[in-house]
Amino acid sequence: MSDSVSNPPKFHFVLVHGMSHGGWCWFKIRCLMETSGYKVTCVDLKSAGIDPSDPNTLFTFEEYNKPLIEFLFNLPEDEKVILVGHSAGGLSLTDALHKFGSKKIQMAIYVAAIMLKYGFNTDEDAKEAVPDLSDVKEQTFGLGSDKPPTSMIVKKEFQRKILYNMSPMEDSTLASMLLKPAPAMALGDAKFKEQGPDADKVRRVYIKTLNDRVIKQEQQDAMIRSWPPSEIFDIESDHSPFFSAPFILFGFIIKASITLVE
Repeated sequence: MSDSVSNPPKFHFVLVHGMSHGGWCWFKIRCLMETSGYKVTCVDLKSAGIDPSDPNTLFTFEEYNKPLIEFLFNLPEDEKVILVGHSAGGLSLTDALHKFGSKKIQMAIYVAAIMLKYGFNTDEDAKEAVPDLSDVKEQTFGLGSDKPPTSMIVKKEFQRKILYNMSPMEDSTLASMLLKPAPAMALGDAKFKEQGPDADKVRRVYIKTLNDRVIKQEQQDAMIRSWPPSEIFDIESDHSPFFSAPFILFGFIIKASITLVE
């Protein structure tokens, strides 16, 4: 048995959910990681998971992503983490890369995630990365019908078809009970400025989901071309591989991470 299997590296994985989800969506991956000897943290961003904030009162990405940024800021000085972000959670990873770089982050792994170096700075950025959910989303206009929507969620009748089309029925049923409206204005405000070259010093990995009905293949490929990662993996899964292909996803995350100690 190799040393990397019998004595796994002391990695600390921080798992970041996407739109409408919470730290709960990683339960299978967390279980696989912890039983393999790794340290795991699953964050709830503002208004997500068990965080009680009202998404209709969140207007900036900085506010939405505050739980992740505060967690990283409060890490012990000598501790670094591996960030794993799903879907819109990729925006949270990129924000953290700009703020902390290699001082706190060993690697950033984007899982079917939005990977834009500067966020939504241009119309082309939005075209590359924003899912077309116009026919399947339910919106709330908390500031009035003449203002942009303040929150949104995929309508319940479309959730399995769009988000979990290859996932076990029990997982999609549980998710339908736990999904919450996401702060649309805060997510649309995700625009990042270069804060030094350190963001590009962190290894980035992209895990593509080949049967994704949210972030389509052409969008994932466009983001990869625009900001090429160090490594790319493909999974035959829907948009939610933590449900539909947890063992493969776990294996790719560990395979990518092991390169840090080789």
